[in-house]
Amino acid sequence: MTDEAISDTERRRMAAVRRYDILDTPPDGAFDRITALAARRFRVPISIISIVDVERIWFKSHHGLPVTEIGRDPGLCASAIMSDDPHILTDASVDPRSLANPLVAGDFGLRFYAGVPLTTSDGHNLGTLCIIDKKPRPIDEEQIEDLKDLASVVMDQLELQLSARTAVSRAELLAKEIDHRVMNSLQFVSGLLNMQARAPDMGTATTHLQLAANRVAAVARVHRHFSAEHSETTSCIGFLKRLGADLGVILDRSIHIDGAEGDIPNRWVQPIGLIVNELVTNAAKHGAGRIEVLYEAANEKHTLIVCDEGDLPEDFDPAVASRSLGMRVVRSLATQLGGDLTVGRRPDGRYYFKVSFTGSQP
Repeated sequence: MTDEAISDTERRRMAAVRRYDILDTPPDGAFDRITALAARRFRVPISIISIVDVERIWFKSHHGLPVTEIGRDPGLCASAIMSDDPHILTDASVDPRSLANPLVAGDFGLRFYAGVPLTTSDGHNLGTLCIIDKKPRPIDEEQIEDLKDLASVVMDQLELQLSARTAVSRAELLAKEIDHRVMNSLQFVSGLLNMQARAPDMGTATTHLQLAANRVAAVARVHRHFSAEHSETTSCIGFLKRLGADLGVILDRSIHIDGAEGDIPNRWVQPIGLIVNELVTNAAKHGAGRIEVLYEAANEKHTLIVCDEGDLPEDFDPAVASRSLGMRVVRSLATQLGGDLTVGRRPDGRYYFKVSFTGSQP
C-alpha cells in the first residue's frame, strides 16, 4: 500500500497502533485466556485478537488457529475496523459483503464471523476480537454484548501495558534529569571550593580546600561518564575509556586504557571510577611518562592495575601510608568492593598499584 493510498484517518489509526507497540510481541497469557474464554462462551472453534497493520493482519492471540498473521486484503478484520459497530456474518456464503472473500470461497470455508473493534480512548480501531466458525450459526444481542465486554477487557489490558511503558519512560527521564542536576551541583560545589581556595586570606587552608575541590570534581567526573540506561550492568572497559579520555585532557598526560570486555553491576561503577581517578591523578602528580590502566576479569575475580614510569620507595606500603588521604580513600573504596590494595613491580622495573576485588562487600 503506497503512502498516497493511505488516508489521513488511516495514518492516524496506524499511529495509534504504533503507540501501543504491540505488533510482533511475544505471546501473552492474559490475551490467550481471553480468546480461550471467548471460544468456550460462544462454542466456536476459533477466537482471535487481531491488530490490523498496513499490509497484514497480525494475531496477538489465535485460539484454534495455527497461523500468526494473514494478508490484509482477504482479512475480514480489516473490514470490521471500518465501523465502530460489531461486524456480524451469520452465513458468509450468502452474505453479499463476503461472497468473494477467499476465506469464504476458498479451502478455509469460513461461514460464521463476529468481530468487535478494539477501540482506543481517542477513537481509533486497532483491530478486533473476533470469533469464527466453519458452519453458519446465529448470534443474539446478549451474545454480542458479551463479545463487546470481552473486547473491552482486551483494551483494558492494552491500556494497562501502555501505561506501564509510559510510567517507565517517565521514570527514566526523571532519573536522567536528577543525574544531570546532581552532576551540576557537584561541579558547582567544586567551583566554590576552588574559588575559596584562591582567596588571599586562607593561609594553610588553601591546600585542604583545593584537595576537597578536586575530590568533589572527581565524583562529578565519574558521574558524568556513567549512565544507567535500561540495564543493571554496564561495560567496565567502556566506562574506563571514557573516564580515561577525560582525565588525559585534564591532566595533560597520555593515559592508555586496556583490558577485558564484560559488564559489571552498576553499583560497582562509582567505587571503580573513583579508584582509577585517584590512582591516575597521583601517577600524574608524582610519577612520570605514560600512565597505563588495565582491567582484568576471570573466574569472578576482578583486578584494576595502574602504573606509570615513575619510581617508589622500596619500602612503600599502602597499608601503612596513613598520612596520605589518597591511599586511605583508595583502600576504603577497595574494601567497598570486597578487595584490597597492593603495590608491585613489573619485570621491566615499573611499579604499579593493584586493586583486586570480587565485588562481595565484607
